[in-house]
Amino acid sequence: MSRMRVMAWGALLVSVVAAVSMAAELDQARAEPNLEKRSKLALDNADAALRAARAAYRTGDTAASAAKMKELQDSVDLAYMSLADTGKNPRKSPKYFKQAEMVTRELGRKLDDFQHEMSYNDRPSLDAVKVRIQQVHDDLLTGLMEGRKKK
Repeated sequence: MSRMRVMAWGALLVSVVAAVSMAAELDQARAEPNLEKRSKLALDNADAALRAARAAYRTGDTAASAAKMKELQDSVDLAYMSLADTGKNPRKSPKYFKQAEMVTRELGRKLDDFQHEMSYNDRPSLDAVKVRIQQVHDDLLTGLMEGRKKK
């Protein structure tokens, strides 16, 4: 085999191993019984998924990049639902809510940067993820500013 083929197979192997380990990290976050810690683990996974998506896109693997974007969105949703399931008022117990708000704001900024790095034709692929992360961020911020809404 040529040196280029060996390097290509090596890069593919590394990306597959990274994908499996990140999926395991999201499963590990889902298994965490403490909802606030689950939220933090899910947000850590979201950041790692974004880094992996960028790396996959740079190597030309758009399918892997799209899968990582899906994982990023799933991670942010898990974090948000975990915090909501605590039943706590974000104004009275703001620690994890504020952390999640700051991380989602940063993820939104990083997604904007990533979208600008992409080819013009590929940019719309991030629109839905960006909208969802912005919604979660806005909901977290509203909760911190107004407190839990009465049903």
